[in-house]
Amino acid sequence: MKCDICGKTPQFGNNVSHSKKRTKRRWLPNIHRATIMVGGQKREVNICTRCLRTYNKPPR
Repeated sequence: MKCDICGKTPQFGNNVSHSKKRTKRRWLPNIHRATIMVGGQKREVNICTRCLRTYNKPPR
């Protein structure tokens, strides 16, 4: 799971319970398969929702 635009991948850390016991966990990026125009042609990419929002943002 990796964003083809920004390269965002899962991050790792710990769940910390009330007793401060630590267990491993992962934060996964919100990756979607989308068809976007790249260089004038359609391309299917794995893209995170943050990049998709930025990509669809109307120009000012």
